[in-house]
Amino acid sequence: MATVKLTVNGIPVEVPEGSTVLDAARQAHVDIPTLCYLKDINAIGACRMCLVEVKGARALAAACVYPVAEGMEVLTNTPRVRKARKNTVELLLSNHRKDCLSCVRCMNCELQELSREYGCDEHKYNDKNPTESIVDVNSVLIRDNSKCVLCRRCVAVCKHNQGAAVIGVNERGYDTHIAPAFDKPLEDVACISCGQCITVCPTGALREKDDTDRVWAALNDPTKHVVVGTAPAVRAQIGEEFGYPMGTNTEGKMAAALRRLGFDGVFDVDTAADVTIMEEGTEFIDRLQNGGKLPLITSCSPGWIKFCEYYYPEFIPNLSSCKSPQQMFGALMKSYYAEKMKLDPKDIVVVTVMPCTAKKFEVRREHQNAVDGLYDIDITITTREFARMVRRAGIMFGELPDDETFDPIFGIASGAAHIFGATGGVMEAALRTVYEVVTGKELAKLDFHEVRGTEGIKEATIKVGDLDVNVAVASGTANAAKLLDQVKSGEKNYHFIEVMACPGGCVNGGGQPQVSARVRNNVNVRAERAKALYNEDAAMKLRKSHENPIIKELYSTYLSEGPGKGKAHHLLHTAYVAREKYQK
Repeated sequence: MATVKLTVNGIPVEVPEGSTVLDAARQAHVDIPTLCYLKDINAIGACRMCLVEVKGARALAAACVYPVAEGMEVLTNTPRVRKARKNTVELLLSNHRKDCLSCVRCMNCELQELSREYGCDEHKYNDKNPTESIVDVNSVLIRDNSKCVLCRRCVAVCKHNQGAAVIGVNERGYDTHIAPAFDKPLEDVACISCGQCITVCPTGALREKDDTDRVWAALNDPTKHVVVGTAPAVRAQIGEEFGYPMGTNTEGKMAAALRRLGFDGVFDVDTAADVTIMEEGTEFIDRLQNGGKLPLITSCSPGWIKFCEYYYPEFIPNLSSCKSPQQMFGALMKSYYAEKMKLDPKDIVVVTVMPCTAKKFEVRREHQNAVDGLYDIDITITTREFARMVRRAGIMFGELPDDETFDPIFGIASGAAHIFGATGGVMEAALRTVYEVVTGKELAKLDFHEVRGTEGIKEATIKVGDLDVNVAVASGTANAAKLLDQVKSGEKNYHFIEVMACPGGCVNGGGQPQVSARVRNNVNVRAERAKALYNEDAAMKLRKSHENPIIKELYSTYLSEGPGKGKAHHLLHTAYVAREKYQK
């Protein structure tokens, strides 16, 4: 590969031909501030924060898009550069609503950090604080244009990672703003509620709808029995909210915090993930052996399901009819758990902590009310909302014991369930069970490395007895679209496909702790977070869903007709609808 030699602040560096000045600066261990730039997603030079001096050039150059050249001399910290960057931030502040003390992104806002670093005067160009400009409030997110800095990261991630492209730049000049075409509400366009726009927003312009007050109200209602369940990925990310390194598994502290918040039952949705494998694995075996619709496509990710309903409705018959683990958890809480505890399902409030904003949409979608017409899940909150509750309750997360466990009944999960939070995890969990059920033999090696990793699309052929089973894994709905297009054209032939709406899976979900561009541009966030789940799985003795003692007891006593039949089908399966992309 051809390389280019240059200097950055006098430091010699050598980078591949075609690199940018920003790439070269990293080689020199020099941090150039950015705002609109996101590695592999958005490089448009719009915000002008990454301006640098290039010797011989009259104008300052945007490092994120400026190509390197042989012998180039770059200066990143001259008075001229610092003045330009400071001026840029002060201009952004001139029409930015500055309610920083009460903003959900306070102390975790990239604009705030840049303002502090460059000693900016927030009133230099305008001493009036713009009024709130909330233009969208739906069941999932709130969009406030008075805090938007027009970085276009949300536009880029929606288009390139998710393939939805439901938002863009409207108007020009002072009227420029981000919105769906013709300023339609998000409810009226094909938004899949994935929340990836929230994860990349540098300010508080995009945030999830906060449901914590509803949880507090339930906890304070003496007539209600309030239970909570946490998703696999939450234990691997909640620690980030309290200063733990990325990828730290804080499961024990998480359970302890939930108990101290006052929940009557603290459970693991991973147990429901094991139920999902029993149901989905059985469905796959049935379709494989009896000529059912293939490929079977997983149904755990509500953002993906919504994407399929909008953009690929012809694949609805391929979707597994299984509810997601969250919804299975709720249905079993209001049936199996209610009977065991001698409780009226109407008096049970089921709360979940999820890495996902689309779960807020899922809890009220069709066919999610299997018990007496009650919704399976009453309230779902994100990892970020859970952290806010812990802080408001004065719970010292770091001081909590590491070894508290979940409550019985739904407190034991397999390693297969834990890896649901990483892309490829559902596939690997299913293969462990499908192989042993079909062959009647024990797997010699439980790790299916072929479907691991953070690549957008992975594929493999797995030998299951005499069968060669072709499998594929996609994360990010734009990658799912590529995969489905290949299936439609006949280019690819698969038996089983896993899709996660968020790139990297739930560990990178729309409700997870927010990570600045500085970190995202230099660290593989998805891989670091997934390590915690794979490490937990590797350290466990119980690593297969069908060997979970709770699952065995559940199917021998309560769902005794077996997976996919009778009570199990009524409680744990659902249906889908083709959706119009645009409302009239």
